[in-house]
Amino acid sequence: MVISCYCWCYDTISLNCLLTEVIVIVVSAVLCVTVIQGQNNWGVTYTDTHICVLEGSTVDIYCTYTYPSRINGRSTTVQTTSWFTKWKVNAPVDLRTDPDYTGRVEYYCPDKVCTLTIRDVRQRDSAVYKFRFITNQPGGRYTGEPGVTLSVTDLQVQVIRSTVHQFYTEAELKCLSSKSPTGRLTFVWFNNGQKINKMETASYKGQFNPGDHISCALKENEDCPSPPVCEFTSLYL
Repeated sequence: MVISCYCWCYDTISLNCLLTEVIVIVVSAVLCVTVIQGQNNWGVTYTDTHICVLEGSTVDIYCTYTYPSRINGRSTTVQTTSWFTKWKVNAPVDLRTDPDYTGRVEYYCPDKVCTLTIRDVRQRDSAVYKFRFITNQPGGRYTGEPGVTLSVTDLQVQVIRSTVHQFYTEAELKCLSSKSPTGRLTFVWFNNGQKINKMETASYKGQFNPGDHISCALKENEDCPSPPVCEFTSLYL
């Protein structure tokens, strides 16, 4: 059975631009399709898309799950719930016991809804996250597929210079990484989610309207733009 609907999932963080005329808002927003997978009333619902977040931020990954209330006259109860990215000795490694996530993960799982919270996300956290639950029924365990792909980036949009006019802002922006680049990097720029053609350098000069959202990405990962977004203001007389 497949049930589809649309939702907005977001995680917002505020940053400061270098200039007072510009406010930077980091937004991780994805239009997601909800899909229930499973048979005989067993299933897990995921946001079936990439989630892109900025390194150092906090991200929430959601799912809901379902199971038969009774099997052969026996009431079903959930005994354990867990999230994982890897297997060890034919069993998934619960993120709460994974040393790579020590002190950074939290589950909140009331009434067949489970939220995974990861704080201070790191680039090595980029992975496919899956939810698994085990019940009291014989063989009553279920792992949701395909999981949620998390992509973590350290790219940020920096304002080099800007001039605020009455109805627009002229600005030079730069896409920066906290790490020293190796080799020649090719960038992709987006204005309000639309790719800006012929802009493949780390810098971008242009005229921006109030409320424009500008983001950047490495070309090899342009399907997941970086969360940093600049919202421009102007002076209205």
